[in-house]
Amino acid sequence: MKKDQIFEFFRRLAELNPSPETELEFGNTYQLLVAVVLSAQATDVGVNKATRALFRDVKTPQQMVDLGEEGLKEHIKTIGLFNSKARNVILLSQILVDRYGGQVPADRDALVELPGVGRKTANVVMNCAFGAETFAVDTHIFRVGNRTGLAKGKTPLAVEKQLEKKVPGPFRVGAHHWLILHGRYICKARTPECWRCPVVDLCGYKPKIMEKGVGKKAS
Repeated sequence: MKKDQIFEFFRRLAELNPSPETELEFGNTYQLLVAVVLSAQATDVGVNKATRALFRDVKTPQQMVDLGEEGLKEHIKTIGLFNSKARNVILLSQILVDRYGGQVPADRDALVELPGVGRKTANVVMNCAFGAETFAVDTHIFRVGNRTGLAKGKTPLAVEKQLEKKVPGPFRVGAHHWLILHGRYICKARTPECWRCPVVDLCGYKPKIMEKGVGKKAS
């Protein structure tokens, strides 16, 4: 995808959704961090269902530590890998209390040192909470980047590096939201809904599906 096409790609997505946001529900930066940790290998919908009651009572790392691992498990037991996630959330909460005065550090390197926080999670927090120009490459962005030709790479980090290099200035903060939402609702894994895609003419994916309900791919 050429430079002018990339600009037009994001311009159209931005026009349709001028203020993109994560679909995870949270009330402060700490709750965002917890929600993103819980969302690994889980859907945002599932995480939101589990955290609504939790976040009514737990708003700070100290409150999470006071709740304890077993108490947290009761709230998140519907989420995959809830045992390890509960352990990590309690551990990272204690670290936030001990090292950072209960605050979430606005530093990616510091974030990735927390239990259960990888580069993708740190990038989400940096972007959503602190407005950083980071690109959190999940399965949706990985697929959209490679399928469209926007940012090709064999690993999430490779795709992230391509996005860092190619995304134009006006769109850098919102880019990962637009790409996630595009992959989640239009450029789906099994059957991309090319017939209603706003950037279909810019996309490098050849076997486009241009009719709703048509299973076979037509060029």
